[in-house]
Amino acid sequence: QNNSSTITLVLHYTSTMMSASILLRNQARRALLSTIARREVSRRPVACNKNLVRCFSAQPLEDLIPGIGKGKTSTGIVGLDVDHDAVSKMIPKYQALLDKLAASDMPPDAQYRINVEKIARYRIKAAQENLDDPEKVEELCNCGQVEELVIQADNEMIVVDMYLRNRWWELVKPVEIEYNPEDEDGGHGDIEWGDAPEDDKK
Repeated sequence: QNNSSTITLVLHYTSTMMSASILLRNQARRALLSTIARREVSRRPVACNKNLVRCFSAQPLEDLIPGIGKGKTSTGIVGLDVDHDAVSKMIPKYQALLDKLAASDMPPDAQYRINVEKIARYRIKAAQENLDDPEKVEELCNCGQVEELVIQADNEMIVVDMYLRNRWWELVKPVEIEYNPEDEDGGHGDIEWGDAPEDDKK
C-alpha cells in the first residue's frame, strides 16, 4: 500500500512538473515572439505601414505575431499542416463521439465510455471558451497542438467504431482488489526482502 501511494505521488509530481514546464515554455515563446513582432513592425517600410502593400490576411499585419495564432506558419511536424480553423473543428468532431456513444448500446458505466465522454466534454468546453486562442486550448488539453487534437478525435472515432462492432466492453471483467491484506509480509512467508536463499549463503 505504501509503495502504491509513493508511486501515485511520484506520478502526480511528474505530471505537475510537466504541465508547469509546458506552461512556462509557452509563456516564454509568446514573450519572445511578441518582442520579435514589435521589432519587425518598427522596421517595416513606411509604404507598407500605409497599406500600400497588399495584405493577404484579413488580420492587420501589426496584429500578427509570428508562430502564434494567425501568425503560425508551421506545426513543426512533418506531414501536419497548420490549420487556423482547428479549434472550431474540434467541437463538432468531439460532439460526434458523444453522439455515437449515446446512440450505442454500450453501458453508461463501461470504463471506456466514461473516459471518452469525459475527454470529449472537456475538450469541447476548452474549444468553445477559447475559439480565438489556440495556444490556450493546447495548454488546457495538454495533449499536443490543436491540429493534433483534431486528428486525435478522428482516430478515437475509429476506435469507437471497433469497440462497438466487437462489443469489447463485454470482455472487460471486474477485478477483485484486496486492500490491506491480513498477511503483514504480503504472503511471502518468513523470508525478508533482500535475504538470500540458504543454498546461496553456503
